[in-house]
Amino acid sequence: MTNYVNRFYTAVSVLAGDGHIKQRLTRAYQDNLAEIEDDELPLAIRERFTELTKRMHSVAPLNGEGAVRASVRKMSCPEAGECAVSVFALYTDILRHADGDQEDLPLSRDVAEVVPPFLVKSVS
Repeated sequence: MTNYVNRFYTAVSVLAGDGHIKQRLTRAYQDNLAEIEDDELPLAIRERFTELTKRMHSVAPLNGEGAVRASVRKMSCPEAGECAVSVFALYTDILRHADGDQEDLPLSRDVAEVVPPFLVKSVS
């Protein structure tokens, strides 16, 4: 797996851990996602990752706290939760994109199986 996939996995793990949502979001983004460059990501998710990055850097920092910490501090808990859901959605889309080369399997066994003619017993 590529580096950004591992970073998203770790970020999602942090988000699922203990602590207040704002603390988890700050740690998940700062420690794992802040260093990801847009051009590393699949085209399908770049725009949404850029939107998340802008949201995580939307407030000017005060007293050396950093833009991410300042932005999350100004968010409401539901807004922080939306950002956390965005991180999870991006991660699942990355995994879906990584499996894009896999053949789609049928969802049911209703598809009639083709039996080769040499295996069919003739009734004569």
